[in-house]
Amino acid sequence: MASSPNNEIALKFRFFQVYKDARVELFKPPCKKIPPSDDPVTGVQSKDVNISSEPQVSARIFLPKLKNPGRKLPLLLYIHGGGFSMQSAFSPVYHKFCNHVASEADFIVVSVEYGLFPARPIPACYDDSWAVLRWVASHVDGNGRGPWLNDHAHFGKVFIGGG
Repeated sequence: MASSPNNEIALKFRFFQVYKDARVELFKPPCKKIPPSDDPVTGVQSKDVNISSEPQVSARIFLPKLKNPGRKLPLLLYIHGGGFSMQSAFSPVYHKFCNHVASEADFIVVSVEYGLFPARPIPACYDDSWAVLRWVASHVDGNGRGPWLNDHAHFGKVFIGGG
């Protein structure tokens, strides 16, 4: 016979609460995810890359319109907001933001899709971001798995940011 859940709250936070029986309830529903695209207005292209399958880690790369194809572009590794428990690199708000940054700053943007709490508790978000940074660094000699980075990234100008 299954026992009934304990509905007494042990801890309550802004984005979630934890019950005495260790269940976790998120206050925000899962976010909508959109596919990568070629933006006809800005000329920014985006595509998704798989960094690791166990654990599942991926990123979305944004390549601005190439005004001078031989010129290497600065690179921004972007870690999206959401309290490590919501949102996505693939959500409309972060896709639009990274597309805008790539276009206006003339940067390649690599947006990290990290594992979210409670399915992947902290430090998963940090571990996943580190895995993506190592993947980016694997392109420094021009022989990485991502041709956009091999061909267009300036590895003397790599920045990390988030929101």
